[in-house]
Amino acid sequence: MTAKNTPASAAPARVWQRMLSGRRLDLLDPSPLDIEIADIAHGLARVARWNGQTSGAHIFSVAQHTLLVEAVMRERAPRVDVRLRLAALLHDAPEYVIGDMISPFKAVLGGDYKAVEKRLLAAIHIRFGLPPVLPDEITQAIKAADRGAAYLEATELAGFAQAEAKRLFGRDPGLPPSTVRDYLTPWTAARAEKRFLERFKTLHT
Repeated sequence: MTAKNTPASAAPARVWQRMLSGRRLDLLDPSPLDIEIADIAHGLARVARWNGQTSGAHIFSVAQHTLLVEAVMRERAPRVDVRLRLAALLHDAPEYVIGDMISPFKAVLGGDYKAVEKRLLAAIHIRFGLPPVLPDEITQAIKAADRGAAYLEATELAGFAQAEAKRLFGRDPGLPPSTVRDYLTPWTAARAEKRFLERFKTLHT
């Protein structure tokens, strides 16, 4: 269609989302000033991991997953810097805006999805006093904890056999049984939101 055939009244596509806090977050150029932890907690507590294909009375939320990842990191490195723990808690924070897409679908979408995700995460990091891009060793430590959490979720909630989960995600991270029972029992959205905020306040010093 040529420019002269384009309706004069055509408006540009909306690329921002309005949050319950009243903030309007631009997805293409996110400002740290438009990011609120209450919005992140509320959104992540209502986004389902594994496309909702998990057992239990409630969804297993991204908020609960991020708490599990941070717990795995604490188990593996009890003296790890508090900023690293905060980065682990926030590693999936962009999903409060873009949702949780399973890894196979991310691979189908390719680079555009990753670019949006990276810009959002950088803005979130800046908002809460972290480097926009984490050092590689920190990124790798978080990914390792993420894989450990995924192993537990896969075997405890998503119906994977242990052998398949080990092949896809690596080994069992070895959390204490009481911790596994707590973090792998899907919570209500309200409880997931509350516990996420409580942990954030502990780590964001």
